Amino acid sequence: MSSSSSSSSEEKVRLAAGDVEVTVAPANGCRVDSLRIGGTELLRQGERYGSFPMVPWCGRTGNGRFLNGATWHQLPLNSPPHAIHGTVRDTAWRTARAGGSDAAFTCDLAEPWPYPGRVTQTFELSEDSLTLQLGVETYGDSFPAQAGWHPWFNRKLGDSAVELDFTPRWQEERGDDHLPTGRRVAPAPGPWDDCFGMPDGVDVTLTWPGVLELRVTSRAPWVVVYDEQEAAVCVEPQSGPPNGLNTDPRLVTPIEPLEVATTFAWRRL
Repeated sequence: MSSSSSSSSEEKVRLAAGDVEVTVAPANGCRVDSLRIGGTELLRQGERYGSFPMVPWCGRTGNGRFLNGATWHQLPLNSPPHAIHGTVRDTAWRTARAGGSDAAFTCDLAEPWPYPGRVTQTFELSEDSLTLQLGVETYGDSFPAQAGWHPWFNRKLGDSAVELDFTPRWQEERGDDHLPTGRRVAPAPGPWDDCFGMPDGVDVTLTWPGVLELRVTSRAPWVVVYDEQEAAVCVEPQSGPPNGLNTDPRLVTPIEPLEVATTFAWRRL
């Protein structure tokens, strides 16, 4: 499938390995809209769900404002009073490569993001894992950025309800404005809409007893866990914390892109 094809962004791309099938929707933010293992759908269905990339920021940016050098920028408040989850989930991506079990997609950073750049997302599927990678490059000036994923895993597979297991080093204290306060606290029991520090890399196991065990890993040091909805739980590996454009900026420069990867690996029970 050619990246120059005008129809390429509208066609869903299906990857398969054994009885595992992944469907990617380039036109809908290059999200994974289906991950089926042996016919069982793992992801919450719907155009806002599945698993979408978060770029060029993850979670909430406070009041939609961030500073780069001496310049303040204002982003649209798509989750008032904040800006949430980046811009590329609302962008149609181009299919650069699509094979039987791997694919690559690209999109341009553009308004309302104030800096030009390019985002690449790749997928590699096997019978027991899916690896996703994101790369963020600048076409000019350096800018702070974050990258990560927001998967919506079904809370139940059949009659089996998911159990979460992870051991974070700390939890970011969450203020009334839903932003981290800057204090690191001992991890508290859920339910969560919270960011956790895992400086040795994200490692979270979701188990649907008697059905499936799925492990989310990444060298990224941050994970947001959101399990306040009845239908799904979200385990979101990301390169920086919420509001990190302001509190923990990581610059994308002409010689240093931002790169992050995550693997979903599963075992049938």
